[in-house]
Amino acid sequence: MTPFDSPRLLADIGGTNARFALETAAGRVDAIEVLPCANFASLALALTAYLALPTVAPHVKLPIRHAAIAIANPVVGDLVRMTNHHWEFSIAALQQACGFDTLVVVNDFSALAYALPQLAEHQKQQVGGGAAQPGTPLGLLGAGTGLGVSGLIPCGESWTALRSEGGHVTFSPANPTEIAILQFAWRRFEHVSAERLLSGVGIELIYSALAAHLGRADQQLSAPVIVERGLKGQCDLCDQVVEAFCGMLGTVAGNLAITLGAQGGIYIGGGIVPRLGARFAQSSFRRRFEQKGRFVDYLAQVPTFVITAEYPAFLGVSALLAERLAH
Repeated sequence: MTPFDSPRLLADIGGTNARFALETAAGRVDAIEVLPCANFASLALALTAYLALPTVAPHVKLPIRHAAIAIANPVVGDLVRMTNHHWEFSIAALQQACGFDTLVVVNDFSALAYALPQLAEHQKQQVGGGAAQPGTPLGLLGAGTGLGVSGLIPCGESWTALRSEGGHVTFSPANPTEIAILQFAWRRFEHVSAERLLSGVGIELIYSALAAHLGRADQQLSAPVIVERGLKGQCDLCDQVVEAFCGMLGTVAGNLAITLGAQGGIYIGGGIVPRLGARFAQSSFRRRFEQKGRFVDYLAQVPTFVITAEYPAFLGVSALLAERLAH
């Protein structure tokens, strides 16, 4: 393994928050900080602010030479423009400005996919039955600011992560209520993707759609408030929104499992589902996951896991950076 001649910078950039850390030795991650993206005009300024924090500066006794960034965006070529935030940058220019010898920039869910084989049992929670088959693909999706999708494919003794933008596939309703939700969404968007509904703003859209469908008042609640009221039993409409969200996610997860042949399991990341706790396990997610007609028996054997590790993407970018340096 390439020795650590200086701390390595790790970053996980979402549409809402930028998470930074320093890997000071193999597997040792220190100085984790979360900065709101909206507070900074650019990624470079957020990175500079992170390194200047009093909790971080003591760890940087030598210049940082190697860095890896996972970002919620397609990474094709040198120019990166975020889909759910205004940041854009040149990878080469950022590397030069920061003085890095090595800078790896990858899609956030590609990085998270590389973390899956490294998750300990206490860092994931199985929902439903099934057992992982060794040497088979793993599927990954997660709802947060957007809907991330990836997969991890066996490749000899290692793995290859898919650079997927599967969150933007066309949403497919599975029952009359979801048809009503889709029809409501069509009034606002020409194309309704899975991400339009399976995300933070998607929860708000589902709420408005169900309110209209049921003849209820639309109180224009934010996603965190909808989820909180639903989980606490304070609002039956909010609870219906949470249930609809979980069911829709089950259908999308089942589609991904069949598409990839993901008999190694489907993993659920992102910021929303882990916060649902036991409500997610009790929801229609798993039933909808298996609800594929003639393929119900096939999917019943595929396990589904919620990723409970607090910062799992750091495992992935660390592995990718170590692989780059080894070659």
